[in-house]
Amino acid sequence: MLSKAVAAVHAAVKVDRQHDVPYLGGCSRDGKTVYLDRHVPRTFASKGRRINAEPFLVLHEAVERSLLMHLGLRYQFAHQIALRAEQAAVRAAGISWHDYNAFTQEHAKAADDEAIRRPPTDLDLEPYRDESDPDKLKLVEEAIRRSKARRRARRR
Repeated sequence: MLSKAVAAVHAAVKVDRQHDVPYLGGCSRDGKTVYLDRHVPRTFASKGRRINAEPFLVLHEAVERSLLMHLGLRYQFAHQIALRAEQAAVRAAGISWHDYNAFTQEHAKAADDEAIRRPPTDLDLEPYRDESDPDKLKLVEEAIRRSKARRRARRR
């Protein structure tokens, strides 16, 4: 049943892998698009096989955004609930949580350290505000402003 729920969530949102997204992933303000950092590999190795990570990453972001949007939870609470749903889905699929978590931690660190050159212009910034990370919030906001300015300049 959990595998069907993961597939349903994945089918309910648009997935965009064309942008730079700190913290590995995020959602659009309207919750209809899940952004996964463009540098994050689609698969990881676990027990001699390649595993598609995208459905689990999408589940996490979609659950988190839904809790923020619809229940008004703070990011830290929404993140913890989404993390538990993600973990349950990974384990229900017969995948090692240890291997999956190592993959996400490695790439979350890389996504967090990279320069933000191509941010989604409609990225929900609530997680950056709630994390009390003013430096990261400022970097993301500046990158979004630059991206919007470039887009306006191209239209002229």
